[in-house]
Amino acid sequence: MTEPVIEPEARRLNVFLVDDHAMFRAGVRAELGVHVDVVGEASTVSEAVSRISAVQPDVVLLDVHMPDGGGRAVLEAVRRAHPQVRFLALSVSDAAEDVIGLIRAGARGYVTKTISPDELAAAVRRVADGDAVFSPRLAGFVLDAFASRPDVPVADPELDQLTNREREVLRLLARGYAYKEIAKELYISIKTVETHVSNVLRKLQMSNRYELSRWAADRRLV
Repeated sequence: MTEPVIEPEARRLNVFLVDDHAMFRAGVRAELGVHVDVVGEASTVSEAVSRISAVQPDVVLLDVHMPDGGGRAVLEAVRRAHPQVRFLALSVSDAAEDVIGLIRAGARGYVTKTISPDELAAAVRRVADGDAVFSPRLAGFVLDAFASRPDVPVADPELDQLTNREREVLRLLARGYAYKEIAKELYISIKTVETHVSNVLRKLQMSNRYELSRWAADRRLV
């Protein structure tokens, strides 16, 4: 009778969180901490670069849009000095330009914040093991950019006028979200949502949310 083979227990991974919303970081830390060791967190680009360099985690969970820059700035700064650190984007945005921009900068995957805790833990493990991981509908963006049209940059002069936060608000507005729902989704006040919408209307020279929705749909932002 042969002895059963006992598989060695997988090493717990060291994970670092980068997101400008403290409540979201707390939720991820509580849910993901069952599976991995969360060794640090940051809310700004400068904090993230400094702290990630100090602890050198296995995987960084990285938000795309932050007030003082964004996930791409963190990724590019850290990868120059610590190429062994792997990055998994975790964002509310599922826009093609965000996905492609982060992957071109060196992220190993991109998932949206609708992902379940168990799925996120599995995605972190796969990225640490060297795999690429994407939320289902995002993989097509990457294939289009790197296989079909690898030399075509994702750029839009009108879109480039908008800040990262204004893009997030525009995307949710175009999906039919009410101001209150946008505020809840992005952890900001309704007044701040109103300000962002006014700024977007002014920059794009439009008069109402219906024009914005059509504009966003034409650019596959919805």
